[in-house]
Amino acid sequence: MRSPTVLTQLQGIAQQARQHPERVFTTLAHRMDVDFLREAYRRLNKKGAPGLNKVTAADYGEHLEENLADLHQRLRSGSYRAPPIKRVWIEKENGKKRPLGIPEFEDKIVQRAVEMLLSAIYEEKFHDFSHGFRKGHSQHKALHELREQCRQLNINWILIADITGLFDNIDHQKLLGFIRRRVNDGAILRLIGKWLNAGVMEEDRLEYPDKGTPQGGVISPLLSNIFLHYVLDDWFAKEVNPRLKGKCFIIRWADDFIIGLQQETDANRVKEVIPKRFNRFGLELHPDKTALIRFGRPPMNAKSQQKSGTFDFLGFTYYWGRSLKGYPVIKKKTARKRLNRYLKMTWNWCKENRHDPLRDQYQILCAKLRGYYQYFGVRSNYKALEAVYEYTEKAWRYWLSRRSHKGKVLFEILQETFPFPKPRIVHNI
Repeated sequence: MRSPTVLTQLQGIAQQARQHPERVFTTLAHRMDVDFLREAYRRLNKKGAPGLNKVTAADYGEHLEENLADLHQRLRSGSYRAPPIKRVWIEKENGKKRPLGIPEFEDKIVQRAVEMLLSAIYEEKFHDFSHGFRKGHSQHKALHELREQCRQLNINWILIADITGLFDNIDHQKLLGFIRRRVNDGAILRLIGKWLNAGVMEEDRLEYPDKGTPQGGVISPLLSNIFLHYVLDDWFAKEVNPRLKGKCFIIRWADDFIIGLQQETDANRVKEVIPKRFNRFGLELHPDKTALIRFGRPPMNAKSQQKSGTFDFLGFTYYWGRSLKGYPVIKKKTARKRLNRYLKMTWNWCKENRHDPLRDQYQILCAKLRGYYQYFGVRSNYKALEAVYEYTEKAWRYWLSRRSHKGKVLFEILQETFPFPKPRIVHNI
C-alpha cells in the first residue's frame, strides 16, 4: 500500500523545485525514515536476481519491519556501508558482451529511496526531449516526437550518435560536481560516493573502478541522466540552439540521441563541435554509430527526386516513403539487425525447447509474439510483423517435425487448436 505521507513529501519537494529553479537543496536525507524506506521497498522489482549475499526480496520481506528499522538506524548514524556489486555479462546483438551490476537487495532499497528524492527535484529540471528512464516518457513517445519534429521543422539533416560505454566512463568527480549544483546534502552525496566506489566483484576478484556507474544499479539511470543533462541537454538548448541559423531539435534516450537540423552549414558545425564537447568530459562518440545523414523531404516529382538516407533509432529504421495518395511521408520499419536477432532467437528457442509439453511451448511463443507486436506494432511496419508471425510458425513446425516422424501432421492439428496471435498495429504513431 502506498504511503500518502511519502507521496505528499515528494510532491512538496517537486513543487519547491518547480517554483525555485535555482534553489540548492541541502536537507533531504532526514526524510528517509522507516516509512520512506518502506515505500522504496514497495517500488522495487521483487523478481530481480540477488546480489553477493544471495538475499532475495522474499528473504528480506520475512522480517521487513525489523530490517527497515535497522537500516534506518545505520543510515542515521552514517554507519551504512555500500556493499560491492556482483558483475555478470550479457550478450549484445553484435556478439559482444556488456557488464551488468547486481546490487544486494538492501542496497537497492537505499538506492531507490535516494532516487525518489533526487527524481522529485530533477524531473522539474530535465528537458522534455530527454525520454530515457523517466516516468511519463517512453520509447514510443520519443519515436513519435522524432517523426513530428522532422515533419514540422522541415528537417533536412540528421545527426545520429551513440556514446561509447557511457555507464563505464562517467567521471565521478564531475558527476558529483553536477549534483552539487542542485543538491548539496552531505549525507546524500556521501551515499552516492559510496556507491560509486563500492567496488565490483567478478569471479572472486574485487575491483574498484575509478570511473563509471554500474549498469543495473537502481540509481544508475538517474545519475547518467543528470550527467548528460549538463554535458549535452542543457548545453545544446542554451548554447548551441541559439547560435544556429536554421531550426533544429534534439531527442535523447539514455546514451542514444538524435539531432535534426534544417541547414547543412548548421549540421556540419554541430557535427564538428559535439565530439569536442564529449571529450571535455571524458566521453567519446561511437565511430560506427555516429553519422550525419541527409534526410530532407523528397520532391513530389519522382524524376527529380533527391535521394534521402535512412537512419536507425530505438530499433526502427526511418525512411521517406509515399502515402496512398502519393505524398512524401516519413515511415519506419523494424531495423534489420533487430529483426534478424528476433528471428534467430525464435529459431534457437524452438530448437532447444522442442521436447517440452506442447501447450507450454505454445503459450511461451504466443507471449513472445505479443511482446513483439506490443513494441514494433506501429503504422507502416505491418510487413515486419507478418514476417515474424510466419517465421515463428515455420520454426515451430520444423523443430516439431524433428522430434518425431509425426511432427508435420501434429503441427497441422495444432494450428487449428492453438493458433498464434495474428499481427496487429498497436500504436497509432
